[in-house]
Amino acid sequence: MFLAASAATLTAAKMASAAEDDYSADAAPVRYPDHRLVSLDDRGKKLMLGNAPIQRLFHSKDMLWAEGPAWNGVGRYLVWSDIPNNIQRRWLEEDGHVTVFRNPANNSNGNTFDVQGRQISFEHLTRSVARYEVDGTRTVLADSFEGKSLNAPNDGVVHPNGDIWFSDPGYGALMDYEGTLADTGSVQPFQKEAIYRIDSSTGKVFKMTDEINKPNGLCFSPDYSKLYVADTGASHYPDAPKNIKVWDVVDSKSLKGGKVFASMNMVMPDGETKA
Repeated sequence: MFLAASAATLTAAKMASAAEDDYSADAAPVRYPDHRLVSLDDRGKKLMLGNAPIQRLFHSKDMLWAEGPAWNGVGRYLVWSDIPNNIQRRWLEEDGHVTVFRNPANNSNGNTFDVQGRQISFEHLTRSVARYEVDGTRTVLADSFEGKSLNAPNDGVVHPNGDIWFSDPGYGALMDYEGTLADTGSVQPFQKEAIYRIDSSTGKVFKMTDEINKPNGLCFSPDYSKLYVADTGASHYPDAPKNIKVWDVVDSKSLKGGKVFASMNMVMPDGETKA
């Protein structure tokens, strides 16, 4: 994954080509540079490694969805969500072995790890942000704001100060396939879609902004001075733009100056990570 527009992404034509590529064990060696990586901006080329191929780590007919990958640098493993199957899977770097890591997983979407190495999951089924402690117990960090249920937390990032920033677009409350359908009959299941912050010292939840249609994947800049968020509102709002927005982060506690960072006319942006 790359931060859109400043790094590599696939054009529509390349996406069709990539779908035909052979990822099997018997596939021919990859020729460098990998044709599936395309820079839409010349500034992004310096972020691309010429001999870095796309490799498939895991594929199974039993996996319905792969979402929210999170790397644990200490354990040397990758965990991700299979939302419809209501499980999480784990890939071990040591031998490439993949197992079911958490079952059930409350239709978790995004995952990350906090500054203490504890896993944070953003759950559709429970409409909450949950932390898994070192002893395996689960702690709910957020499930409401100002007395109203969250829609269905989607993705999140952890600031070095321990605060957790997360998006709440509500997809997990719009269908049973990836959560539980809310009985409100609205594309805003319980409240306006927004970006929130959980204060690590008090546990209080703050709304950072709702000036976005459906906030999805999000990430900080390397120096944590900016927050980038993918807006996937076009999925339910016909006139919504397909773009990535960026805000300045003020004193690690608030946002200002929201603007469009990149327009994605060919495809709709989703997840993000720092390059």
